Amino acid sequence: MNFDIEFEQEADGRWIAEIPEIPGILTYGVTPMQAAAKAKALALRALAERMENEVSIPGINSIVFVNHYESMVVC
Repeated sequence: MNFDIEFEQEADGRWIAEIPEIPGILTYGVTPMQAAAKAKALALRALAERMENEVSIPGINSIVFVNHYESMVVC
């Protein structure tokens, strides 16, 4: 399953990374790469917790994270 990572830059320069397919996965970082790394780690923790608690996660046989900041203009 592919998870999209969406980015936004705050007025103070911090980056937000969010994975919309997993509610609650939103992290901050100094760079887009740092925010993405934190979002991936948090997503894996959330998915592992759901698996441990036998919460249904349909369609997951593999996990791929896709960064969507490379085409953004950084000011």
